Amino acid sequence: MNSASAHDSLPDSSGYWYGQDETRRGAVRVLQALREYRAAETAMRRRTKDSMGMGETDLLALRYLLEAARVGRPMGPRELGRRLGISSASTTTLLDRLARSGHVRREPHPTDRRALVIVATEDSDSEVRATLGAMHRRMMAAAEGLTPDQSATVVAFLRSMRDAVDGIDAPPAEDPAGDGPAPGPA
Repeated sequence: MNSASAHDSLPDSSGYWYGQDETRRGAVRVLQALREYRAAETAMRRRTKDSMGMGETDLLALRYLLEAARVGRPMGPRELGRRLGISSASTTTLLDRLARSGHVRREPHPTDRRALVIVATEDSDSEVRATLGAMHRRMMAAAEGLTPDQSATVVAFLRSMRDAVDGIDAPPAEDPAGDGPAPGPA
């Protein structure tokens, strides 16, 4: 795997979260590399949105619709809204916008004549592939450059990071008197 990049010259962590403890230097460099990847991915998503003239939710909706089509599973507005985490009204607005732009069609459900399915158009699939295809090929090449042991390590690490982020603590409950956090159990 080729690890050299333009980002290699970036300074290590400022020490804000993790201090400057030399025993943690390797772990801090890993977290810094993860931040750099996330920043690059965020910039890529911004460029993609600009290039396709779509918002992030629009792109995610297309992704879900294209995935559903690939496995031959119809997707209706309710399921799409649930997957996106948006309300029924927001789903309708989203679908109206995507239909006007020619990215989706509303079609009768194949087995339930009362329901509709949402279908991404062939042009949408072509546009997504043209916009993101080269990047996905580069990402696959980077992943294919890993040995099986490296791959297992990366997967385990990323899943551990996912669990760490998903496990963010809830803010402390307010004291009913309004004097800050409520006292914990005695």
